Amino acid sequence: MKFLDQAKIYVKSGDGGDGVVAFRREKYIEFGGPDGGNGGRGGDIIFEAVDNLNTLIDFRYTQHFRARKGGNGAGSDRTGAAADTVVIKVPIGTQIFDEDRETMLGDLDVAGKRLLLCRGGDGGRGNAHFKTSTNRAPRRADKGWPGEERWVWLRLKLIADVGLVGLPNAGKSTFLSTVSAARPKIADYPFTTLHPQLGVVRLSVTEEFVIADIPGLIEGAHEGSGLGDRFLGHVERCAVLLHLIDGTAEDVVESWRTIRHELREYGGGLADKPEIIVLNKIDALLPEEIDERVTALEQASGHKIMTMSSVAHMHVDTVLRRLQDYVTRDRAEKAEQHKAETPEA
Repeated sequence: MKFLDQAKIYVKSGDGGDGVVAFRREKYIEFGGPDGGNGGRGGDIIFEAVDNLNTLIDFRYTQHFRARKGGNGAGSDRTGAAADTVVIKVPIGTQIFDEDRETMLGDLDVAGKRLLLCRGGDGGRGNAHFKTSTNRAPRRADKGWPGEERWVWLRLKLIADVGLVGLPNAGKSTFLSTVSAARPKIADYPFTTLHPQLGVVRLSVTEEFVIADIPGLIEGAHEGSGLGDRFLGHVERCAVLLHLIDGTAEDVVESWRTIRHELREYGGGLADKPEIIVLNKIDALLPEEIDERVTALEQASGHKIMTMSSVAHMHVDTVLRRLQDYVTRDRAEKAEQHKAETPEA
């Protein structure tokens, strides 16, 4: 399935049904009076987050969504039928923006969360509504109110616990394929990964987390260089960043600084997230070369540097355990926060 993380669509709620002019006509009742019913409500447009979708590819082929008009009123004070609501299902993590692509209308970050985007028009009133003491036979009925319409942008930000960042060819796809069932394209040239990938890591029956591998970043990525800054949005919701550095690179410190600069310039709190720095591909280095690179990175970053080789499966389990500890702690903090914000019944 092709990954698509943004789409532009048109939505329109249903118009209200029309009210009618009608009069009661029964035998032996000479002046029955007005009994025209009101029109029914037009259908609403609602977005709903569901957990069995992970791409917006469906909206490439279906871009227009319209709800039906409400039913017209009828005699005998019968109100028209309300039109059905149109529910548009989107992946969890979908944000809805106005046509200007800046005004956020909703953030569907939880399964089952809904957003009423366009409300259906109210039905028009029939002539029975306009009966007064001085106007016993009104011939007025209103048209239904029009529904709402607009163009909106859908933008998907993946829901993952761990975000994989690093320069192109740092070994992110190899790591993901090693620790999960995900099978991204792997090759020895930059920009092998062209679309974000998700992988589920299971350490035990009760311990698991989701990793998001985004295309490799380059200098200027926050301004759209390379594959663009839009992919950085996929790691905004992560609990921790796993920063992989190619141990065979000429200057590992410069590699680390390049990514840190892009995270700071992008904003969104990415630079403030916990970061685990891992020197990758150590199977291709001599022990003294590993020590030299680790020391340089620790002096530059001020953090403890981990080492790993995804291909040789060296220290992979240690890195995964460290990630699980961060994820477990983050989930506990969010659960406590949710408990504090939820009023007791």
